[in-house]
Amino acid sequence: MPIPYIDGVLTPAQIRATGQSIVAMQEPSGALPWFPGGKTDPWDHVESAMALSASGFRWEAEAAYEWSRRTQRLDGSWPIEVREGRVVDTGVDSNFCAYVAVGVWHHFLVYDDPVFLRRMWSTVRAAIERTVTFARADGAIRWAADYSTGEMFPNVLITGNASIYSALDCAVRIGDVLGEPTQAWEAARHRLGDVFDRWADDRSVLDPASHHSMDWYYPVLGGAVRGDVGRELIDERWSEFVVDGLGARCVDDHPWVTGAETCELAMAVDSLGDVDRAAALVQSIQHLREDDGSYWTGLVFSDGKRWPVELSCWTAAAVVLAADAISRATPGSGIFRDVADSRVAG
Repeated sequence: MPIPYIDGVLTPAQIRATGQSIVAMQEPSGALPWFPGGKTDPWDHVESAMALSASGFRWEAEAAYEWSRRTQRLDGSWPIEVREGRVVDTGVDSNFCAYVAVGVWHHFLVYDDPVFLRRMWSTVRAAIERTVTFARADGAIRWAADYSTGEMFPNVLITGNASIYSALDCAVRIGDVLGEPTQAWEAARHRLGDVFDRWADDRSVLDPASHHSMDWYYPVLGGAVRGDVGRELIDERWSEFVVDGLGARCVDDHPWVTGAETCELAMAVDSLGDVDRAAALVQSIQHLREDDGSYWTGLVFSDGKRWPVELSCWTAAAVVLAADAISRATPGSGIFRDVADSRVAG
């Protein structure tokens, strides 16, 4: 299969090496932790599995999805944190539940395997059914719940809702391929899209944006805001977050650039049609790359120190996915860009 690349930045062989660095962190169970011995959360686990699919490690990716299928709880959720097979945080995060649909649809796009899609259907269905239980009457999705009591936290987070928007889109597409009913999910997606339409004019519709850059670009990356509105949103805070030649800040009030946020921002601007700016962003964080293809999480540029001192699985994953989006190498390269197909842009 074709391997992603970025002309003048990353070769297919280098992307393959980055995929191999993710494989090296995979636990025998199939789990993809943040780093060896570190935590596994169900969202970053899926993102890392997507990078394995895109870089040609099909069976390792499927082992990761099998971990998701096997460890899903009866209510359709996963614990927020697992460490080497031990549950550390039992909580339920709505976005963590939903994201498996993005990964499963992405893997199907890359490998066109209906047997895999059918095997994962019950996992996706249970996860999305759990996700939509978090919906408020207006369509916004609450953040999380206590697993023991079922009590939901009222927060409606910008990033989480934007990510769930893309997950609902992917879940509907999976159902369409398999001939399964998804009308309720489609209705939930439309209601959430309406939430973002209102949010574009009235930012009080969702919780206030945090200092994190994700709350800035994720409405675009998730496909809920696109077209001219999306371009205006990105331009609005570009100078606050982007440090020329070094990447994007994780938070707006610290001299700290991170590879994953930079690459996610690259995919967001790519979805708006700005491929050159996307490629420049990925190029800007190559100072985080190690010779084996792995990536440091970030750099405190005020003193030139890498922090945290870890080579993170999900940072490597974001690089692979950004390279695929930019190069259009695999059939899954439009996993975020093509969400716009189901929604009127602008």
